[in-house]
Amino acid sequence: MSDLLGRLREDIGTPRVSDWLTVDQPLIDRFADATLDRQYIHVDPVRAAATPFGGTVAHGLLTLSLLPHLMGSIPQPDRPMARMGINYGFDRVRFVHPVRSGSRIRAAATLTAIEEIAPDTFQQTHDITVEIEGEAKPALVATWLTRFMI
Repeated sequence: MSDLLGRLREDIGTPRVSDWLTVDQPLIDRFADATLDRQYIHVDPVRAAATPFGGTVAHGLLTLSLLPHLMGSIPQPDRPMARMGINYGFDRVRFVHPVRSGSRIRAAATLTAIEEIAPDTFQQTHDITVEIEGEAKPALVATWLTRFMI
């Protein structure tokens, strides 16, 4: 095992938390426009007020798509600068609780594995929980695979 891989593996099991991000109605509306998913529970506050949610909620896929931003705010351990990072996919995603418009969310991420898959190319696996401020249940839980090249 390379010295670099050994150093990178030192972070396995260490939970890290992102900054908070407010998911407001303009953000939800822009996502609805970009994805053409304009279901009223996301974009019509009057109609959505009559639902069990009591107002508009973010698309689950919006919450998922915010992971790169949220993860980018997490301080990283000392490691070489990556030339490029790639989203490799998800092994598991569950949308556990709706994110109401105006809520603040953050990501809690724990590195669970890292492997060198080619020279200077690494694949890492994170267990992710997106928390909603003031809610007992998370917005989502996922296992995320990313790759980076140094």
